[in-house]
Parts: sequence; structure tokens; C-alpha cells
Amino acid sequence: MQDKIEQSLAQIFGCPIRTIGAGRTDAGVHAAGQVFHFDARWNHSPHALLQALRVSVPVGISPRKIDAVPPSFHAHLSAKGKRYLYRICKGWAMPDMDRFVHSMKDRKLDFEAMQDAAGRFLGTHDFAAFSANRGNGDEEPTIRKLWRSDWRDRGDELHFVTEGEGYLYKMVRSMVGAMIDVGLGRMDPEEISKILLTDKRTAEVVSAPARGLRMDKVFYRLPRRANLEK
Repeated sequence: MQDKIEQSLAQIFGCPIRTIGAGRTDAGVHAAGQVFHFDARWNHSPHALLQALRVSVPVGISPRKIDAVPPSFHAHLSAKGKRYLYRICKGWAMPDMDRFVHSMKDRKLDFEAMQDAAGRFLGTHDFAAFSANRGNGDEEPTIRKLWRSDWRDRGDELHFVTEGEGYLYKMVRSMVGAMIDVGLGRMDPEEISKILLTDKRTAEVVSAPARGLRMDKVFYRLPRRANLEK
């Protein structure tokens, strides 16, 4: 996505434009609230730039808003937190929605057990066991703080919503994968707490498919319900 946006901006401004995003997403993960910034001179309104960008980006990218920001703003470094949403279809998803949800097909999930498991991720933990190495040699701290982690029953779908200061590579998908195993009776909710105490990923944790996940929002001010004491 980033390269397509930069190509469109280069056409608009007549010179190369480098964008900085709020964060990277796994391949196949969607984003409804991605934020990026760039530096350029523009003598017209932000809305005029938005319209120009909308007609130049390819299908699948939908710019929603453009704002002028102070030089101190940084899409990644200024972010205070993020919200992710994972969608599960209780049965068989229709073809037009199959690329946006994880279908359980004929498998039944224990919602209460999954909700119990979700609550065990709240607070500050070492999420090393629920992350994966990007394979580029980079090592990042694995301590993360979450102030929201819960499931919502939306009729034909189950939605997992999590909010926190930051997330590791494949962290949300790994959390969901473990909770699906809890819902299927393959794992007890208590196992989530035990796995969190380890510092290595094992075969117990399997990542849920990328298509069900989307980055929903980037926070530049913390939401009121965020409990930073946890």
C-alpha cells in the first residue's frame, strides 16, 4: 500500500514523496484507520489534495482525510496506542465477505471461555510467546500494555477488540489463535496465563488467519477508558 500511495503523491507533486506510516501490518491484514505523514508544499486546501489523491490511488486504497499538521507530528512516534479488530464468522461466510472474516464453518465456539481467555491479556505482560520474529534480525522489546481485550457477539459474527500502547509482529493473530483453541475446547483459559509467563513461542500458539484482522484506529490521545494502572 505504501508504495502505491507514494507513487500517487509523486504524480501530484511532481517529485518523489516519502511517507511515514503509523505502523506495519502483516501481509493480508486490512487497515481501516491507518495514518501516515509526509512533508511537501501544497498551495491549495487539504480537501483539494484529498480529492487529487482519491482519483490517483488504485482500487483497494481509500483515503479518508488529510490534515495539515505541525512539524513535530510523526505518524509513528506520536502515536499513543492502537485498536485492532478481529472478525469471526460463526458459520460459512458469503463469498463477498470471505476475504474479511475467518469462517468457523461447522465448528462451534464457547464464547464464555473465549471471553475469560481475553481478559487474561489485559494489563502489562511479556508477549514474547504471542509474537513472531520478522526474520530481518531486528529485536524489539516484547513488553506490551493492553487496556482493552474482549469479545462481542454480533449475531452472525464474533468480534475481538483490543486496544493497547503497541503490538508485536503477529501478536493479535496469535492471541486470537489461542483463544479460538480455547473456544474449541483444545485449551483451557488458564493456559493463556501460563503461556504469558513464558518467553518463547511454542507450537501451542497458532496464529489465526490474517484476513480476519484489521487495524481499526491509531490513537494520538489516549481514550478515556484506558486504564494505565494495569
